[in-house]
Amino acid sequence: MGRLIGRRLLFLLPVLFGILVVVFVTMRIVPGDPARLVAGPDAGPQELEAIRHEFGLDQPLHVQFERYLLDVLRGEFGRSLKTQRPVLDEIGPRLWNTALLAVLSTLFAATFGLLAGIVAAARRHSAFDHVTMVVAMMGVSTPSFYLGIVLIVVFAVLLGLFPAGGSGGLVHLVLPAVTLGASTLGIVARMTRTSMIDVLDEDYIRTARAKGVRERVIVVRHALRNALLPIIAVVALQFGFVLAGSVLVETVFSFPGIGWLIVESIGMRDFPVVQGSILLVTFVSVLVNLVADLLYGYADPRVKY
Repeated sequence: MGRLIGRRLLFLLPVLFGILVVVFVTMRIVPGDPARLVAGPDAGPQELEAIRHEFGLDQPLHVQFERYLLDVLRGEFGRSLKTQRPVLDEIGPRLWNTALLAVLSTLFAATFGLLAGIVAAARRHSAFDHVTMVVAMMGVSTPSFYLGIVLIVVFAVLLGLFPAGGSGGLVHLVLPAVTLGASTLGIVARMTRTSMIDVLDEDYIRTARAKGVRERVIVVRHALRNALLPIIAVVALQFGFVLAGSVLVETVFSFPGIGWLIVESIGMRDFPVVQGSILLVTFVSVLVNLVADLLYGYADPRVKY
């Protein structure tokens, strides 16, 4: 297991390097002058040149990248062009907010998706099965920004049950978490149903039924554990999509997370903040997939690395 962790962490290095190169180059070709952001609209040419020289923006592109790469290897992500604060100070609280939102939305999706998929598989071709799959398909196909607006109108404006946006407590996370987890819930429900049906048709399940084992025990103790392997993979992969989808959801709900920070920083051409944010989000996503690999061995002892 230790070799697996070391190998996956080693594979993480080229992934992070590739992401860093893509983001670095993309931000440099986007129209706009970061020096104008720092100096203000009334700054003269000499002041702009001085700011570009201070932040190294007047250097060739490869020189800028080499300097930034060395800073990252030292654990430094530079300073925000907008606030002049260290990038990690800007990202830290936002990353925590987004991580909390992503974890809650994933737990919501995994819990209700598993329950819906298990019951649908146990009662296949029933009315519950058909309704569940229709609702799951709606969750997968509905854009998150549209679902978020609908939830705000219904539960915040009309019913007044939850706040329409912002942050402050768990109650502020309910609508964003449901919005962010709706698509994952639908995918988990469909995957669980398919995987459970395949397992429930196995010979050892028929043998257990012939021995008089209760159906609930068969479903929970025998079928579910053997059906968990593809579900764990789906949930782990969807966590990365949840982090990426937080950009739209956080914008809709005005939630101060890293997604909203990335949107603001792109608009302001704040290169260091965008680069640091995307790099940290990528790192978290890869670590979650590593945890999923480790859970494979727990879910299925036959898995050998």
